[in-house]
Amino acid sequence: MKKMNSLLHIAFVFSFSSLLAQHTDMINSNRPGLSMAAFSVGKNVFQMESGIYGIREDHNLSRYNSNGFGVDLDLRYGFLFEQLEVIGNFKYQYDKYFSPLVETTRSGFRATTFGAKYLIYDPFKKGEDKPNLYSWKANHKFKWKQFIPAVGVYVGMNFGFANEDYAFPDEPSMSPKIMVIAQNHFGTRWVLVTNIFYDKFTTDYKSLGYILTLTRGFNQKWSGFIENQGIKGDYYSDSIFRIGAAYLLQNNLQIDASISKNFKDTPDILYGGVGVSWRFDKKYKPVKIESDEDGGKRVDKKKKDKKEKKKRIDEVEGGE
Repeated sequence: MKKMNSLLHIAFVFSFSSLLAQHTDMINSNRPGLSMAAFSVGKNVFQMESGIYGIREDHNLSRYNSNGFGVDLDLRYGFLFEQLEVIGNFKYQYDKYFSPLVETTRSGFRATTFGAKYLIYDPFKKGEDKPNLYSWKANHKFKWKQFIPAVGVYVGMNFGFANEDYAFPDEPSMSPKIMVIAQNHFGTRWVLVTNIFYDKFTTDYKSLGYILTLTRGFNQKWSGFIENQGIKGDYYSDSIFRIGAAYLLQNNLQIDASISKNFKDTPDILYGGVGVSWRFDKKYKPVKIESDEDGGKRVDKKKKDKKEKKKRIDEVEGGE
């Protein structure tokens, strides 16, 4: 019975947070995977996601290897609308590089990208099924509409702040990146995020790729994920697999750990790290997005609650 109550509580949290637009009661981080979720953090909400990682590269043909560590940082902010989010991505790395003719140390920004994400379709806007308090089977039966994803788009710009050792020869200082994002919720525990991106497509170093991330919530504190990233380009192609887990310390604070590995030797890559995600949402005002049946209106939740309370009082007084 205790397990049943926990599952119903999780189902309630998912359905309730969906109707309250992008912001959820608990932090929703993109870490520790590399995919980007379709939903934003919520208007006026600031979120920081950062981690430290160790990396090893060994190229069999070019006969070089490097070992080092780095720091990645994502800054997210809900801007203007519930569906809009601006994002800054930074990666700084230090390593030791060895080859038959060169032995040196490298340090600098490996990547710097600024962009914006917008949710263009939300299947939960039409209203999500309420949990059945009397039937475990009804809450867990297969539903085809789970295959209808939330859909977002991302547009960003890469900036050439990187150390020359981490960039391609004569790489332009600025290049665009676009992405289509899909997010499916299967029941109350499984989430599938799909990213399809086209990076640096105005340059000779363009690449087409995807990221598939499957996350499972074990309980209200623990979650785990598996991820596959594929990259296809004239200068670099790869397939990388990741696994990891996250733990919720507080509603606005999460820690995580992950490990990544590819399956080729040009280069052979292994890296792993730990990280933290923190959210500041004191300036957030709850906004309820009504279902399409109610006209798709965007209503301040506090004002709506007051209006409904006054309506009930008027009905009682009228009855007397």
